[in-house]
Amino acid sequence: QVQLVDSGGGLVQAGGSLRLSCAASGLTFSMNAMGWYREAPGNEREVVAYITRGGNTNYADSVKGRFTISRDNAKNTAYLQMSSLKPEDTAVYYCSAGFTTPPARYWGQGTQVTVSS
Repeated sequence: QVQLVDSGGGLVQAGGSLRLSCAASGLTFSMNAMGWYREAPGNEREVVAYITRGGNTNYADSVKGRFTISRDNAKNTAYLQMSSLKPEDTAVYYCSAGFTTPPARYWGQGTQVTVSS
């Protein structure tokens, strides 16, 4: 079955950086768009970024210029490089995969990102 394993979250000070990883198995990785969503307490889950199977990227306005999504088809892994982190970036981050954009068919278990001020 399809499995997405998110990792890389943690506690970081404002202005710091983190890199999230999403290791995928059970699907043809190169044929799927990959995405990252986040969900903060009391808020709905929102799309942060996604990358198409062709490598085109799209970002939420709130993270443009600070976050970079990428994929390594040889490793079946997607990444989210997060820089200049702000306290408002604090959330559980979820990896996603699917054929739509943004992708939302398969989900990772989530990884907590906490940014302290």
